[in-house]
Amino acid sequence: MINCGTDCKPIEYAKAACDTLMNKFTDPNTLPPAGAFHYHQGVFLSGMEQTYLCTGEQKYSDYIKGWVDSIIDENGVITAYNEKTLDDLRSGTLLFGLYDRTKDTRYEKPMHTIYGHLADWPKNKEGGFWHKFCDKDQMWLDGLYMAGPFLTMYEERFGKAGCIDEAVRQAELMWRHNRDLGTGLMYHAWDCEKIQPWANPETGCSPEFWGRAIGWYITALCDMLDYIPKDNENRDFLISCLTELAKALVKYQDASSGLWYQVVNRGDDKGNWTELSCSSLFTYGISKAARLSYIDKGYAKYALRGYEGVISAITMNDDGSLILPGICIGTGVGDYDFYIHRDTVVNDLHGMGAFTLMCCELERLLSVY
Repeated sequence: MINCGTDCKPIEYAKAACDTLMNKFTDPNTLPPAGAFHYHQGVFLSGMEQTYLCTGEQKYSDYIKGWVDSIIDENGVITAYNEKTLDDLRSGTLLFGLYDRTKDTRYEKPMHTIYGHLADWPKNKEGGFWHKFCDKDQMWLDGLYMAGPFLTMYEERFGKAGCIDEAVRQAELMWRHNRDLGTGLMYHAWDCEKIQPWANPETGCSPEFWGRAIGWYITALCDMLDYIPKDNENRDFLISCLTELAKALVKYQDASSGLWYQVVNRGDDKGNWTELSCSSLFTYGISKAARLSYIDKGYAKYALRGYEGVISAITMNDDGSLILPGICIGTGVGDYDFYIHRDTVVNDLHGMGAFTLMCCELERLLSVY
């Protein structure tokens, strides 16, 4: 383990987060939910993959491989997942890099399996993916992170025409229906049929701006752009979304802490609290967009302030392990009271993944500023 002081580089914090969970879950198959191909592991291991790419330390790639090998058998079959929820498809993004690093063709088959699921995914009448088969007609912002980057990666890798268009279509539907023009923020969910108990009878939107859901969306936009050719007309739309969303988010960044709130626009309301997974994802999205000139480079100051706020909230133990507190547990759709009364946990994979992604991106950002 490493010891991070106050002047520690972002990549050292990323390594500390990875090492903390690797030491706790020495068998990768025990990463919760153990034995499942799920986005909890997907977001954390995506952060670990970025840590590997930043450092070249083989142990991180080996750990990712160990987890994937515990779920995918010798024939390339995913042995434990629910193919009826977008959540269980997110980890498919790990297969691309793993195949590149190992050249093991066993990792290619599940890429095609996941694409097959998305090609046949149920859609609402406007063409939006249901979040789960049991969430008929509902689009949650989370879903873009679960499916969008995979689709863009799949077309870039295999030349399957239409995947990028499909991913952008999902982003556009959410932008059109989930976005509030007054605040510029995005509601957690939209029910196309406007019949859910939480749905606004006129718009179909859920009532609140839940932080991590918006964080999934901005992260997905940035990551999708990595795989969309520079001459593709879809890029301008996604970049315009990033520009407007960044403009909205910085208005709600807490001035004293640099963090964002669980319910983003209600920082002064009773019971609301600054939440580290959404703060990490917002910081990741803003910093990556600024570094790549998708948005004005002046936004880097907000990313740096967000990073400093998250770092101020963590604890480093004497053994070099890291404690990331106050992470909202996995959450469905609800009202204000629902979100502010959600349990919080320490070192949850949602938060540790978001934190690690943020640290790797800040390392890149600071290298060019």
